[in-house]
Amino acid sequence: MTASTQPIHADPHPLAGQTIPIAIAGIGTGDFVIEDWWDRVSGSSWAAAPGNPAAMKYAARSGPADSIPFDDEVVYGKFGAFGHLVHVSELPAPF
Repeated sequence: MTASTQPIHADPHPLAGQTIPIAIAGIGTGDFVIEDWWDRVSGSSWAAAPGNPAAMKYAARSGPADSIPFDDEVVYGKFGAFGHLVHVSELPAPF
């Protein structure tokens, strides 16, 4: 990785590798397998991932007023075979 693509998060997300139940409009309800922080998975911010389906869907979900924050506090995980980005504020407490 170059200096411009260094991950934002130095350490893995506390739930990395775990499966948690979540219900998120536009994504789904059920078991979500968290891989890690998106920037640790991809090497850069989700906003610097043009054409990536998970990043594009997250951008659409974070655009409307009163929606999820437009920052890099996002984890990458899967519902079945499909990858998604989820903001930490959408994860069950305490995360």
